[in-house]
Amino acid sequence: QVQLVESGGGSVQAGGSLRLSCAASEDTIRNYCMAWFRQAPGKEREGVAAIHPVGSTRYADSVQGRFTISQDKTKNTLFLEMNSLKPEDTAMYYCAADGGRCLSFATDNYNYWGQGTQVTVSS
Repeated sequence: QVQLVESGGGSVQAGGSLRLSCAASEDTIRNYCMAWFRQAPGKEREGVAAIHPVGSTRYADSVQGRFTISQDKTKNTLFLEMNSLKPEDTAMYYCAADGGRCLSFATDNYNYWGQGTQVTVSS
């Protein structure tokens, strides 16, 4: 059973930075396509960044150039480095695994989800 546990969320001012982590069960990062999603109140869950096990990445237009997804296979951990944060980045951020269609932002493409970590950006 795949387990995902996010951490690193918090409250920052606009322009600030945060680094999210997703601790995964053994070999998850090595074997599965992974992604970060976010969901703001009253909005649908949306893909933010995705990564293939060999390292290819994809970003949503809204975060391109500001966010970086990376993985550490030795530590079974997925990361999301978020810079130049904006109030519109405020949301619950989720880690997802087992995307059969790697680099997809379709939520039904992922079978495993973490519980989420809250990111709040104030203006």
